[in-house]
Amino acid sequence: MKNITERHQLILQELKRTGTVSIQELSDLMQVSGVTIRKDLKILEDKNLLFRTHGGGSINNPYAIERPINEKQFINAEEKQSIAKAALSLIRQNDSIMIGSGTTVFELARAFHPTKQVTVITPAVKVTLELSNRPNVEVLQLGGLIRQNSSSVAGSYAEYILENISCGILFIGVDGIDFDFGLSISNLTEAGLNQKMISTAQSVAVLADHTKFGKRGIGKICDLDQVQYIVTDSRVSPETVKSLEDRGIKVII
Repeated sequence: MKNITERHQLILQELKRTGTVSIQELSDLMQVSGVTIRKDLKILEDKNLLFRTHGGGSINNPYAIERPINEKQFINAEEKQSIAKAALSLIRQNDSIMIGSGTTVFELARAFHPTKQVTVITPAVKVTLELSNRPNVEVLQLGGLIRQNSSSVAGSYAEYILENISCGILFIGVDGIDFDFGLSISNLTEAGLNQKMISTAQSVAVLADHTKFGKRGIGKICDLDQVQYIVTDSRVSPETVKSLEDRGIKVII
């Protein structure tokens, strides 16, 4: 049985090699209990040598940081535009769709030019302004207090409006996609409205670039099994795509 120093060296070696480690794998590898491995991970995290995650550890910070929307729009801008254009194929003959808040789904609004009448439901003020004079588009703006960081409404009034609404498909942006934690965003205030929008839609399409995988925001909005589509860019790993498809999610690159 390895002593504590040897265990810590081995954990850091595995992290350097793979980027992530799981408690179960480390327990099997070193023939010690999961409790011992959890204590080791806690010590290493306290020394700023790793980040603990659900069921293991990571060399990268798994927690998403909230940034203002005007700052986020410049991050991976080309990928977001490509993702938005690919997502257009999912709209098909829906006469009503919902577009959430965030920079990637805003690109969808910019690229959306329907030839038939479509109602767009949205909490995002920028989406409303983009589509308000667009031919064949009728916009239902959800009401409520507008958050400056996201230029989007949140709160009970917006959720109340959704009580008597149904739509074909919801296009939503997230700050984190984690196989254990599910989908999450970095602001608790908007989490409740996102949950309500998901329950209102007949299907859910997540628009997220490759950097969102393996991340977690503070507010969970749903489990992965509530999602039908994920539209992402070509830098997502094949292993991630396979894991999503094994869960019955259609992945569009």
